[in-house]
Amino acid sequence: MTRFTVNNQPVEYKLDARTPLLWALRDASNLTGTKYGCGSGDCGACTVDIDGTAVRSCQVTIGAIEGSFVTTIEGLAENRAHPVQRAFLAANVGQCGYCVPGMVMAASVLLRKNRNPTDEEIAAAITNLCRCGIYPRLIEAVGRAARLARGEDDGAPEEQTEQTLATDEGA
Repeated sequence: MTRFTVNNQPVEYKLDARTPLLWALRDASNLTGTKYGCGSGDCGACTVDIDGTAVRSCQVTIGAIEGSFVTTIEGLAENRAHPVQRAFLAANVGQCGYCVPGMVMAASVLLRKNRNPTDEEIAAAITNLCRCGIYPRLIEAVGRAARLARGEDDGAPEEQTEQTLATDEGA
């Protein structure tokens, strides 16, 4: 039996301790916001927050995190109120959306540690892969999320300009 906390709720899994956290979350807890992408830790679709660190949940077993605190996309904030979620929505970051929960989780961990990251720091911290190519909007959205968290932005949707549209098309 493995015990830890998920989204501020104590959980107890009667699964083999070698079960990857990803599958415990998805199959045993029905928290399907954490996505399966590659199973090798390369894509980041399964990123969750474990004790304040962005972790690829397909690469950690439930036995290895006994007593830990895990936050998934479902537990980040109610009504998508977290600054990262608000900024991603305002900037229309998602296309297919499959990779977005992992990116949001990686960004939330980054902003907890660094309230004013540079573009380079954002790119270094969020190594998640996206087949749709949202990277230019991702960097902008995380920077905006930092401003939201610091109270320097109102979170209103940005207007699409010809330059923004051209940048998006070239992504």
